[in-house]
Amino acid sequence: MSTPISARIAALRDTMAKHGVAACITPTADPHLSEYLPAHWKAREWFSGFDGSAGILVVTAKQAGLWTDSRYFSQAEQQLAGTGIALMKQRPGQANEHLTWLQHHLHKNDVVAIAGDSVAVSAKRQIERQLAAVGANVRVDLDIPGMAWRDRPALPHAPVYEHPLDYAGTSRAGKLGKLRNAMRKQHATHHLVSSLDDIAWLTNLRGSDVECNPVFLAHLLVEASGQATLFVDRDKLKDNVVAALDADSIRIANYATLGDSLGELKAGDTLLFDPARVVSDVLKAVAADVTRIEGSNPSTAFKAVKTESELAHIREVMRRDGAALVRAFRRLEERLAAGMTQTELDVDALLRDERSAQPEFVGESFATIAGYMENGALPHYRATPGAHNTLQRHGLLLVDSGGQYLGGTTDITRVLALGPTTTEQRRDATLVMKGMIALSRARFPRGASGPQLDALARAPLWAAGMDYGHGTGHGVGYFLNVHEGPHSVRPPVSGGTLVALEPGMITSIEPGLYKPARHGIRHENLAVVVEADQTEFGEFYAFETLTLCPFDRRALESGLLSPDERAWLDDYHATVRAALSPLLEDADLAWLEKHCAPL
Repeated sequence: MSTPISARIAALRDTMAKHGVAACITPTADPHLSEYLPAHWKAREWFSGFDGSAGILVVTAKQAGLWTDSRYFSQAEQQLAGTGIALMKQRPGQANEHLTWLQHHLHKNDVVAIAGDSVAVSAKRQIERQLAAVGANVRVDLDIPGMAWRDRPALPHAPVYEHPLDYAGTSRAGKLGKLRNAMRKQHATHHLVSSLDDIAWLTNLRGSDVECNPVFLAHLLVEASGQATLFVDRDKLKDNVVAALDADSIRIANYATLGDSLGELKAGDTLLFDPARVVSDVLKAVAADVTRIEGSNPSTAFKAVKTESELAHIREVMRRDGAALVRAFRRLEERLAAGMTQTELDVDALLRDERSAQPEFVGESFATIAGYMENGALPHYRATPGAHNTLQRHGLLLVDSGGQYLGGTTDITRVLALGPTTTEQRRDATLVMKGMIALSRARFPRGASGPQLDALARAPLWAAGMDYGHGTGHGVGYFLNVHEGPHSVRPPVSGGTLVALEPGMITSIEPGLYKPARHGIRHENLAVVVEADQTEFGEFYAFETLTLCPFDRRALESGLLSPDERAWLDDYHATVRAALSPLLEDADLAWLEKHCAPL
């Protein structure tokens, strides 16, 4: 039986055959290697029907498989059913399993195609290395999905605007000056930046070309001499923005002309670029006699460490965001108590309604995850009008949401008890809470990295023979992408780079537990690394929790918490009560007082 997806795969195979291609790799990527993509580059989603944020589609003449990680196993099983595409469950730390699979399905001289505008320089090398072992040839000059994609969406065209200096804190001249100092240390005359959040941060500009991420499509070529070129659609910028950029020696060039400018580099020029953040297509215009330096974008490390000015804005945003959540959760409880029918979609609408009433709110930082009971076991679940649960007055509701404000980005998860809960549900929620508290209270020496701390959050679950398949923490941008590097809290990966946690870095702390067809638990706060102690063994750091919103203690089994853990939770709720009380009144204030009372 033909389906829209099977018809699209058939069209992809026809195009492959016309060009002598034995296998086509379609990653989740765009020319900026973004995590979240404009519709124009959602080829993997269009051809597979799977809309999770991570996955790789591989199609041969006879077989098709989609590789994704454990966050999306249940979702992918549902969305791939009947398409002829097999779900390939990717193991932790095994990002190249699709290449190993291809090695067993290719012959000597077979051609493998992957679009050059969707593969990083470093990833292209890895693909070529692994497939050379079986004599296969890799071509990045064939965009097979692009040729087979009918009615492909146009490029986004949203306006680009200034991030006011009162919020940005540091001028773009100051940021570019710092960047050029880093370039000179590496003896680079030019630096290419293609990652959208780096560009937005460096230029103090924002946009909305990508859903929930205040960024815009552009490349940035910075010269050590003091000039820079922003490759962006000129029509997106108002004249006053162009004038302001020009005053800071940033000229505007058409988005599509980056290759022309790179082609003008000459012998004696030295180009710095990040091979993991620049696509293969971009560099083909660079002459062979131009010296290349490969390294991380200096701006990635700069923007990860928030300034005191940024942190002051973030702390105020956390108060506003927390007050909005209190109002939304109180309204939800009242509606359920009154017998009103409420669904997961209503939760999303309530949160949006309350956040949008807050000062300087711009939009959501990601699509809200409101999963009731078994849907909570899907880590990246998203309710739709055609598929969602109606809430009942029992069990658990997992709500993961966030907002974009001029003064910062939020990301928070709470698990609400909508009525009576089972012993298993409360035990599971408490074990996850114990892990969150352990990491939140951690003291660690200067130089320690997220992978060294990850086990603190997992230990209570491990002791019970349980675990979760995602990382424990990710960096968060400043009115930028909700997921930001270079640091993270996750299990160690063989060969992975360890990034030391530094004061000013923000990370989420979000252990979880997921039991398919039953329930899911995730508690999440954002925290900033701060200086803690100076001892004879050196400097020690700690976490300051930034997020301000009560946990639903009705979902917990307080007897499973140690006295120290109960004290941490009581102290946290006292902090929340003191911070949010001035912003609330009447029923909302009463709700806050009730949920912040000591255990």
